[in-house]
Amino acid sequence: MDQQTDIRFLLNGQEIIARDVPATRTLLDFLRIEQRLTGTKEGCAEGDCGACTVLVGRLQDGELRYETVNACIRFLASLNGCHVVSVEYLSGPEGRLHPVQQAMVDHHGSQCGFCTPGFVMSLYALWMQTPQPSVTQVETAIQGNLCRCTGYEPIVKAALAVNSYGSPVHDHLTQERETITARLSALQPTGRVVTGPDNDRAILPVDVDDLAQVLAETPQATIVAGATDVGLWVTKLMRPISPVVFVGHLEDLKRIELTDTALTLGAGVTYSEAEQAIATAFPHLDDYWSRIAGWQVRNMGTIGGNIANGSPIGDTPPVLIALGATLTLRNAAGQRTLPLEAFFIDYGKQDRAEGEFVESLSIPRPQAGQIDAAYKISKRRDEDISSVAAGISVTRADGIVTGARIAFGGMSATPRRAKAAETALIGQPWTEATFDAAAKALSQDFTPLSDWRASTDYRLLVAGNLLRRFFLELDGQPPVRLEVA
Repeated sequence: MDQQTDIRFLLNGQEIIARDVPATRTLLDFLRIEQRLTGTKEGCAEGDCGACTVLVGRLQDGELRYETVNACIRFLASLNGCHVVSVEYLSGPEGRLHPVQQAMVDHHGSQCGFCTPGFVMSLYALWMQTPQPSVTQVETAIQGNLCRCTGYEPIVKAALAVNSYGSPVHDHLTQERETITARLSALQPTGRVVTGPDNDRAILPVDVDDLAQVLAETPQATIVAGATDVGLWVTKLMRPISPVVFVGHLEDLKRIELTDTALTLGAGVTYSEAEQAIATAFPHLDDYWSRIAGWQVRNMGTIGGNIANGSPIGDTPPVLIALGATLTLRNAAGQRTLPLEAFFIDYGKQDRAEGEFVESLSIPRPQAGQIDAAYKISKRRDEDISSVAAGISVTRADGIVTGARIAFGGMSATPRRAKAAETALIGQPWTEATFDAAAKALSQDFTPLSDWRASTDYRLLVAGNLLRRFFLELDGQPPVRLEVA
């Protein structure tokens, strides 16, 4: 097998061949320090503020697709065969402002200007996809961009006006799409990529079979898909993670299969890539899905990664456990499948043997009489970590609760089911008293910790109120809004 030792990609209009690339070198540092492209800013260094937003174009099934990403937590080695577009590339002839930039100027969308390049790149990506967006689409596109100066009203107005300044049809990313596609096709590796020094080694397997072999050879390796979690291990904790095996480029892990009975997602499918299939199969997750982080993180972060890192406050495990999802793990010796809830053993400990990786996830589609809901409680509505996340799946027939699967995140060391609450529901009449009893039973299931996100008492109160809310919403009554000090 051929082995490549450098990282090859396009940066704006230039082909880059980066040799001996450390696994933990970020795209942001490469742009600002090595390329002196200082329009891309460093703010939070954790993928939260959006000041470092750039576009990354990659080939998927032969089609060139651009998406916004956070350069501060995107590792350079993961960009092999991609097209990176920074804000400098938007400049027109003689330095003329791009339509997005001109709209921002005319609608007073910038004061200090530090966050502006990131906003411009997010709005640029939106304009390319949806030239005439709704207010909701604009707000969704800039979930991952924070502004402390102008506030969002003038920025939203600018976004709504961009198409009056020019059409994406005439933009150079559109005009050069065929050329860039051909150039990227020529950069795709034919074998494994290994680069960087011994103490900061990056490995890019050529396919899933090669991934299994790499992990058999280096079982201590850190697997990185979107780096939305691991990126912070480096930028915030300065943690050594070498060797790093990057998997975000593996098409074998990006399979999406929707049948009448189940939705199967490869572990490398990002939140954005899964969005349409999730909305089709599980419409109750539509609003919940848009509250997972911001657009940039949803473009990078993977469902498999959210599961594999075992976080007790991960957004997807509670709702997937409630739906009865199963997980497929793989290593060089073969595959095995287990219920998702069984994967989480204890804090920081998952049922994953040496050399194993998460390969796919299967979620059964709802059956007759099944009622599902998902709730996320956080300090701010968008782009925030959950204090409590809940997945509820209940079946009823003839006014009786015949089945219940209830799972919570943020309530214990792992995301897990509320068995006592489920028992309090099953076989009981569909009444407010039944759900009130289930809410009270949660104290038998969980003893949450107090931390800066929420106290023990608050978490138990909120979790119980989510069960009550579920009943009230399904019973045709508006949920009672409780103010908690």
